[in-house]
Parts: sequence; structure tokens; C-alpha cells
Amino acid sequence: MNRREFLALSVGVGSAVGQLTYGQENLDPLKTQPDTHKLLFENEFVRAIESSVPPGHTELKHSHPHSVTVHLVDADAEVTRFPDGRTTRVHSLGGTADWNEAVVHEVKNVGQTTFHTIRIERKC
Repeated sequence: MNRREFLALSVGVGSAVGQLTYGQENLDPLKTQPDTHKLLFENEFVRAIESSVPPGHTELKHSHPHSVTVHLVDADAEVTRFPDGRTTRVHSLGGTADWNEAVVHEVKNVGQTTFHTIRIERKC
């Protein structure tokens, strides 16, 4: 394989991997949850999404690639992950951040406060 063929193959594989982790346009929360998600920033490397989920509200199934989530308030949620359908209860502390693997999930705010986060999603 010559250098040009190797480069073309690398770009193709990189694009395919990017689609697996960032694709699934039909599960993009900006499209499936426009009432709770707002785009704050985007470039070729990352995008930042603000999410505000009121108490009692359930976000329908959507996906996120690898990302960092910044929790702006203390909040409680039930998170159902797919494809296994496992549900867990989570408590987030305002002023903290955590790393998230790529995920497809539903989120229900089971607390008394608006679940307010900023998620910085990796695109490449």
C-alpha cells in the first residue's frame, strides 16, 4: 500500500469511527430535545450544549459522544441507558464536572430543581 492509499484509508476509517461516536443524527439532542437543549458553541473539534430539564420532565432517547459534563446545580435524575435498558438513579453536585463515555439514554428529572448542565462533546 502506498502513502496515498494509506492516507485515504485512514481518513475513511476516521470518518466511520466519528459517525459511530458522534453520528446518529436522529438521536442528536439538539433535534430530539429542542425544548431543553441549546447549542452554545461548535467548531470542528467540540460542541458545547446547555441542557435545562425541569422537575418531572423526561428527555426522550438521545445520544451523546464522549464528553465532559459540567453540573451547574445539585440535581437528581433517573437515567435509562440503551441498548440494555438499565436504569440508575444519579445525584449530581453543582460546580462539579465529570467525563462521560459515548451513550444513548433517556433522562428523567426526579428532583425538585431544574437539572442544568453544560456538556462539551468531542467530535473527532
